[in-house]
Amino acid sequence: MAVLTMLSVWMIPLLIGIVILIATLKKVPTYEVFVSGAKEGFGMATSIIPYLVGMLVAIYVFRSSGAMEALVSSLAPLLSWIGMPAEVVPLAILRPISGTGALGLMTDLTAVHGPDSYIGRLAATLQGSTDTTFYILTVYFGAVGIKKMGDALKVGLLADLVGIIAAVVIVGLVFGTI
Repeated sequence: MAVLTMLSVWMIPLLIGIVILIATLKKVPTYEVFVSGAKEGFGMATSIIPYLVGMLVAIYVFRSSGAMEALVSSLAPLLSWIGMPAEVVPLAILRPISGTGALGLMTDLTAVHGPDSYIGRLAATLQGSTDTTFYILTVYFGAVGIKKMGDALKVGLLADLVGIIAAVVIVGLVFGTI
């Protein structure tokens, strides 16, 4: 265990050192290339900001307006029939939109219900089996200027739905609720 800990602590500095060593041996102007890449990264970061602000405002409005609670309460009977507790529905809805928001919800669910409860296990599995589809589309597609993202959105949301269904089925089978 001590070797693994030592290896994990030194892995990134070692990789950076190897890259710098190889670049120096190949006579690459390492510092200049680094600065050029940093400039490009900064430019990309500033171009992403409007997309991030728009997404964060939409999340805030959706949650603050009570729309999420209304949606959860209307879907609760159907979802409980298939084995998905109403407490986990906001996580399933928020996960494609915001990874950080979903992580906060999952943390709350595990704090309230416990990590070994059905809800805690399902929340953790949902967190790992779905992705931040809207975040990916707005940030990455926006950064490279892709405007038409309809098919990518459909496929991403379908993958999230499959991940949610798989999480409910697998957690139900493994932990005996199905």
